[in-house]
Amino acid sequence: MTKAVQDLMIAVERVHDALHTAIRAGAAVAHLLAEDATFDVLPSGVGATGADEIERFVAEQVVVPGDLTVRRTSRTGDRFRVVDEEVFAFTHDRELSWLLPGPPTGKPTELVVVTLTAVKRGQVTRTRMIVA
Repeated sequence: MTKAVQDLMIAVERVHDALHTAIRAGAAVAHLLAEDATFDVLPSGVGATGADEIERFVAEQVVVPGDLTVRRTSRTGDRFRVVDEEVFAFTHDRELSWLLPGPPTGKPTELVVVTLTAVKRGQVTRTRMIVA
């Protein structure tokens, strides 16, 4: 692997991490996205297409639990994408229709989430979250 490829992989990881940090903080995300980017959450099937629509979706639909902790269990990637396997732990104390079906249970919850983020020219072109 050349130094140039390693540098590209690091740059892709930084864009991926910046997007997920912004989402968790409720911050603007459009500047990190390609104009035709897609964001999908499975199996719920919710998401959006286009930087402005994704920003609106994140702002209006993605409610982040107050006590959310994220523990990465693995990461792999190349110069085009990053794939993370993480464990989300939180108290299900609010409706999270983008993540879980049904009303809040008030119970501690752990979910395995696999996120694939593709990056081109320093912008996210696709994010797919698969919740297990």
